Amino acid sequence: MTDDAARDDLDEDVEDDFDEEEQTGVRLHVDDIDDPIDHLLRGEIEIEGRMPYSSNATFLVHVHHEGRSHPAIYKPMKGERPLWDFEPGLHRREVATYLLSESLGLGVVPPTVLRDGPHGEGSVQWFAVANHAEHYFTIFESMPELHDRLRDIAALDILANNTDRKSGHCLLVPERDAQPASVWGIDHGLCFAPEFKLRTVIWEFGDEELPAHVIAGANRLVERIPLEVAALLNDEEVAAIQGRAAWMVKERRFPTDDTGRRYPWPLV
Repeated sequence: MTDDAARDDLDEDVEDDFDEEEQTGVRLHVDDIDDPIDHLLRGEIEIEGRMPYSSNATFLVHVHHEGRSHPAIYKPMKGERPLWDFEPGLHRREVATYLLSESLGLGVVPPTVLRDGPHGEGSVQWFAVANHAEHYFTIFESMPELHDRLRDIAALDILANNTDRKSGHCLLVPERDAQPASVWGIDHGLCFAPEFKLRTVIWEFGDEELPAHVIAGANRLVERIPLEVAALLNDEEVAAIQGRAAWMVKERRFPTDDTGRRYPWPLV
């Protein structure tokens, strides 16, 4: 079976469920989970429906394990549309970006794992229960207390060479149970291209000095790329991460966009 035929079969498999989800909505079951990664890896995946406005097959699921449930986003390789500038396997880039964020101590990407699911291998990412009326532009404008978090996302985007940081890919998680509000970055399938092709809406920090912890993390990457990240990419892509890290260590400032062209579309 060709890749296109497999994707067509997948679309037919979920069409009825997707239509029903659009009409009735899905009730999220959000239990407290001590170890999100273990839950995502070991739990049973139940598909609730397909996420709207996604160019690739992206599913809202619940992951059930030991009597507890939490929503997640499942992106199977089988549902990817071919791209001329990225090899198949965008789901692996989702996982690599999470692992890179963790290795740098940034913690700005929801827990994400690589595993088999109902439609084969894919990424499964912890669903951020967010206020979807907010996005990067509104967060930057009205919540200066979260600017450091946005700076960390911007730094990660440089190192991962994110070509698609839309405003809506920054999710505001409101204050809950005495935990302060925070921001998560999502949708990292279009990262790690060898040639520099950063496209992002986050330019407000341009020419600011990079935070000390970002420079320290970049220094570590110059020395060595974490094995778990390198295993998900090809050799050229791994070498390019080190090149971008070396640039950050040398310049020590956020880049600027003098062309005005390094923006994704649509912006939100």
